[in-house]
Amino acid sequence: MPENIEAPRIYATFRYNDAAKMIDWLVKAFGFTVHARYADADGVIQHAQLAFGSSMIMVGNVRDDAYGRMVGGPGSQGGKSVYVAADNPDEIYARAKTAGAKILEEPTNRDYGSRDFVCADPEGNVWSFGTYWPKANEPAMS
Repeated sequence: MPENIEAPRIYATFRYNDAAKMIDWLVKAFGFTVHARYADADGVIQHAQLAFGSSMIMVGNVRDDAYGRMVGGPGSQGGKSVYVAADNPDEIYARAKTAGAKILEEPTNRDYGSRDFVCADPEGNVWSFGTYWPKANEPAMS
């Protein structure tokens, strides 16, 4: 296994109906910080990068372009979720609940040692936060 690990190569991306509002919500509810934010002249978010520790997600408004038609918008189409490794899932749970996240699963201790919870943001994307944190330079759990 390599000793030096490069920056992440995988970034979850989300399209929102109101990305500007959702950026503020993600900061408040989950503790993200805004790394980059690019809006057009009307204030519509074209692209934003939000950091959580050493990782980032990418966010933008729903658009009727080729990529937008591929990924669709937020909602209940299924398959749109992200897992975030966190040191403090109970604190994030409390923040998310206060911010109005729909709690899909309360904080739970898993048989493999993780403590996590699952919620949906106001536009229906599913988020899981937990202490399970696989690292590319360490063997996988057996």
